[in-house]
Amino acid sequence: MELVTRSVLVGIGATLILDAWNVLQKRAFAAQTPDWGLVGRWFGHLPTGRFIHDSIAKAAPIRGERSIGWAAHYAIGVGLATIALALFGLSWARHPSFLPALAFGVATVVAPFFILQPGMGAGIAASKTSNPTKARLRSLVTHTVFGVGLYLAALAQAAVLPQGVDLT
Repeated sequence: MELVTRSVLVGIGATLILDAWNVLQKRAFAAQTPDWGLVGRWFGHLPTGRFIHDSIAKAAPIRGERSIGWAAHYAIGVGLATIALALFGLSWARHPSFLPALAFGVATVVAPFFILQPGMGAGIAASKTSNPTKARLRSLVTHTVFGVGLYLAALAQAAVLPQGVDLT
């Protein structure tokens, strides 16, 4: 139960930090931020057996796709945090260190490169976009920020949840 509790807290916290980063980029630099509705559309088509689209923007809309996308975004954050905590152990969650979180965050860039981007019609590692290098760098920065978020959220939950407390 401790792994689940700490994973949920770290995953939600890291995803909130990533979202704050996106808001900052949008406001300060007018940068394009993720459209969670399109991500929700992609997830919404999965149960029909449609995993790859030529262009997710041209795919049939899915009822509630924006909500689906936001829910998937946070569920993925919690899922990745769970994997991180399973790899690093509860001792890391109780006493977080920066480099494992950063390295894990950077490593998670394989998911958009090889699953989400090809599935949404952008090609492997955004190869079908108008500027693949820019898209790849944006993904790498985003996942680096997620890694920093894992560390910061782990610090926060470690300060709130006493070590060795029965969380059942």
